[in-house]
Amino acid sequence: MCSVNTKLKSAKKVGLALGSGSARGWAHIGVIRALAEAGIRIHCVAGTSIGAVVGAVFASGKLDAFEEVVIGFDWKQVARFFDVVFPKSGLIDGKKVADFVRGHVRGENVEDLPIPFSAVATDLGTGREVIIQDGDLIEAIRASISVPGIFTPVRREGSILADGGLVNPVPVTVARDMGADFVIAVDLNHDIVATKGIKSLTANSHNAAPGGGLSRGLGKSSRIVEALDKGLGALELRALLQLGAWTAKEPLPNIFEVLGASINIMESQITATKLKTDPPDLLIQPKLGHTRFLEFNRAREAITEGYRATNACLHSLKPR
Repeated sequence: MCSVNTKLKSAKKVGLALGSGSARGWAHIGVIRALAEAGIRIHCVAGTSIGAVVGAVFASGKLDAFEEVVIGFDWKQVARFFDVVFPKSGLIDGKKVADFVRGHVRGENVEDLPIPFSAVATDLGTGREVIIQDGDLIEAIRASISVPGIFTPVRREGSILADGGLVNPVPVTVARDMGADFVIAVDLNHDIVATKGIKSLTANSHNAAPGGGLSRGLGKSSRIVEALDKGLGALELRALLQLGAWTAKEPLPNIFEVLGASINIMESQITATKLKTDPPDLLIQPKLGHTRFLEFNRAREAITEGYRATNACLHSLKPR
């Protein structure tokens, strides 16, 4: 531990790798707060998915205002950001999310940010990792957060881009390639499978939400998902109506919960492998496995945990 502390103190360029994790990603704000209080200056930021959102806002120098806004979110406000569309390539268009982020970043292009920033996305045509370091900032973020099946993908320079978590959930390598000689990484996927797998979703079916249909089996804390269901129901698609009839007979997890659980399982496996082959110099792992995929209204809790986990990690580096 002391050697890590020595390396941190002697580092010329500290890089921050902010991982994917959907609603758990608000923890990144608490991590950044704790690092700043400890006097650790961040020279570059690489972000995947929600990590790209928080990373871009931080690199813009506008994290304070952003934190105040997200802490005030309730489930109704969060649900309004998700504009359900005809499900051709994704259930949510993402324009409202993009518009929200646009109001909290500085500059139109990635290269204009005060702190060097990279967003990680996945090329659905080739399966390769795409590192976006220039061009339209909102487009870069929008590509990085495009969870397959939930958000529609983004077309950029002839490629179709989706969530960077498919290939690099915690972009340690990207931060190193940006010139960092000490990388602090935030992993939000380490404890999610045990608490967020299909078993927990099935167990929740015993406390099914009233009204039946696609929202059954999600419990009282799934109002955001229920609101999204209503958007899907408004499309009056025969297949979705039939699925609603099936779930009314035998409660099943919602489509958003199934997609979310699937992404959780995949990204936790990829994260574990990536961190073994390309370990960061300092790894921070907030305990947020209990947080649901779309519970962006629990920002205060996530930020507090990110702050706590970071301080605990930094405390462990001090000589005893």
